[in-house]
Amino acid sequence: MSVVEKRAGKSRAAHYVPRKVKLGNVTITRFIIGGNPFGGFSHQTLKRDDEMMDWYTTDRVKQAYKLAEKAGVTTHLGRVDEFIIRALREYWNDGGRIKWIAQTCPGVGTLMQGVENAIRGKAKCCFLHGGEMDHRVLTRQTRGIADAVAAIKDAGMAVGVAGHRIETIRWAADKLDLDFFMTCYYNPSDRTHQPHRNLAEHERYLHRDREAMCAFIQQLPAPAIHYKVLAAGRHDPRDAFEYVAEVYRPGDAVCVGIFTKDNMNMIREDVDLLESALRKRGK
Repeated sequence: MSVVEKRAGKSRAAHYVPRKVKLGNVTITRFIIGGNPFGGFSHQTLKRDDEMMDWYTTDRVKQAYKLAEKAGVTTHLGRVDEFIIRALREYWNDGGRIKWIAQTCPGVGTLMQGVENAIRGKAKCCFLHGGEMDHRVLTRQTRGIADAVAAIKDAGMAVGVAGHRIETIRWAADKLDLDFFMTCYYNPSDRTHQPHRNLAEHERYLHRDREAMCAFIQQLPAPAIHYKVLAAGRHDPRDAFEYVAEVYRPGDAVCVGIFTKDNMNMIREDVDLLESALRKRGK
C-alpha cells in the first residue's frame, strides 16, 4: 500500500514520516504503536487473544519496534508489566531508541505500583489506566488519583489520564493538571463493577460514542491521544484514518495497535494512511 506524493512537479510513490508533537516536555511521533496486541488483548475474541499471545514473543515485540523505527515512529504505548519492561530493556540494550509511554494497569497492582514500574522502566510519559479511571469516577473512589499524578510529575515524566467515557475525561480535566489525555473513541465495556473488562461480555462499538468523544476532544486543554480509532480492527483503516483526520487537532497523537502476524507491513501502511489523510487537510 503506497501513497502518492507530488514533489518538484513529479508524481511518485512515497512514504511519509510521522510528524512530531509534544506531551509536556516530551517530544514524540504523532503516530504511536499501541501495546494491546503484545499482551494478547485483541478486544475481539478469546481465540484472537490467544493468537496474539502466542505470536508476540519478546523477539517479535522487538522486531515490531524495529519496524516502527524504520517507518519513522519513535513512540510505543504499553502496559507497566514485566513483559513489556523486559522487551524494552532488551531492545534498548541492543541500541533501539523507541520512547515508552507507560500505562498503569490494575493487573499489576495499585496506581502507585504502576507508577513505580514506569519509573523503574525508564518511561518518558505515564498515564492512568482508562478502565480503572472509569471505574473510580463512576463509583466516586477518586482518592489517590491526585497523588499518583503528582508522583508521575515528580519523576519527570509527562502525565496523563485515560478514559472510555466523556465523564471520566471531564472529571480529569476539571480536577487534575495534566500534560495529555488518552481519549478512547468507544466505550466498549461497562466498568461500573470492576476496572478491567469482563471477558465474557460482548463489547460495543457504537458510532454515537465515537462522535460524542471526538466532539468533546475539541474542548480539552491539553493534547489528546486518540485511541481505538479502528474499533479494535472492526473498521477499514483507510476510512478510520480519514475520520481521525477530520477531528484531529494540531498537537494531538494517534495510538494504533499492531499485529504483525497479519501483515508485516502494517505499521508502514498505517503511518502512510494517517499522515496522508492529515496532510490532505493541512494538518
